[in-house]
Amino acid sequence: MPSNTIAFNNSDDCKLSEEKTQLPFTLQDLKAAIPAECFQPNVTKSLFYFFRDILIISLLYAVAYYLDSWYFWPVFWFMQGTMFWALFVVGHDCGHQSFSKQKWLNDLIGHLSHTPILVPYHGWRISHRTHHKNTGSIDNDESWYPVTESQYKEMPLLQKIGRYYVFLLAYPVYLFKRSPGKEGSHFSPSSPLFKPSEKSDVLTSTILWIAMVGLLGFFTYQWGWMWLLKYYAMPYIVFVIWLDLVTFLHHTEPDIPWYRGENWTFLKGAISSIDRDYGWVNHIHHDIGTHVAHHIFLNIPHYNLLKATEAIKPVMGEYFRKSEEPIWKSLWRSAVSCKFVPDTGSKVYYTSKSQN
Repeated sequence: MPSNTIAFNNSDDCKLSEEKTQLPFTLQDLKAAIPAECFQPNVTKSLFYFFRDILIISLLYAVAYYLDSWYFWPVFWFMQGTMFWALFVVGHDCGHQSFSKQKWLNDLIGHLSHTPILVPYHGWRISHRTHHKNTGSIDNDESWYPVTESQYKEMPLLQKIGRYYVFLLAYPVYLFKRSPGKEGSHFSPSSPLFKPSEKSDVLTSTILWIAMVGLLGFFTYQWGWMWLLKYYAMPYIVFVIWLDLVTFLHHTEPDIPWYRGENWTFLKGAISSIDRDYGWVNHIHHDIGTHVAHHIFLNIPHYNLLKATEAIKPVMGEYFRKSEEPIWKSLWRSAVSCKFVPDTGSKVYYTSKSQN
């Protein structure tokens, strides 16, 4: 099977002098191709996108309250859920410290972006860092990594249904239970996800998350369950679907390789991803489809990723992958054909057919 996939790197954790690892380019080659200004966050721009999202969310709430029509509610749910997802992406920049050069500002905006949509900012930030440091590693990746054929056959029915049939609603479960074969809550400082030095950060985000749940509970007590359903629960479900859809599609393809043991390297794992085109939603959710460039250098702000992507294409050549097909087609193909990987092999691919 071909291995012409994508790229990834956290320059804080990997040396740019990494050897070519059987690829015709290095991390240094890729960095040199990207204009230097792409790596510089612009606080004014970053804050603009944050406040833009907050403004749109506020206006949508105002319109929904004014109209209070069942003709409009489904439209509102989709639009507001999409904006929740856009706000998550702003917090995503904060988690990668690409929102600004000030950690305190990144953490402040990260909490303001993530807490209202019930994401524990620091808990998510830390596990997401683990994902980026280990992308493409069957042994150590944190999210959307494959199970082996034997694990698939032994998987309980309920878990199989959750992973393969209702996976677009998986994120809340992941926050509490993580992925198959791994334990630990994103809310507990004692979780194996976290170091002892990260305890206070995790507690801070967990307390804020509980406060948000309490606020929603108070509003529900005041205005009833229908208020919760119309104004929050349904947009939240749409947000979760967006989050799971995008993260699933960026790491689940039949021809994206996965690595075991010493055959995995940061750069080889980094290119085990794929760009997607979400059409008119691209700008709304801050061009999150530019996943290749993001995995190469995490410190590039989202508004510079398109420029960085164009810069690395000539260097990566056939190793750069972007799907131009409709999202629904990609989703269907990957959901049907990407069930597990072989039990053995240092470089393997998703399949749905037994090797025995």
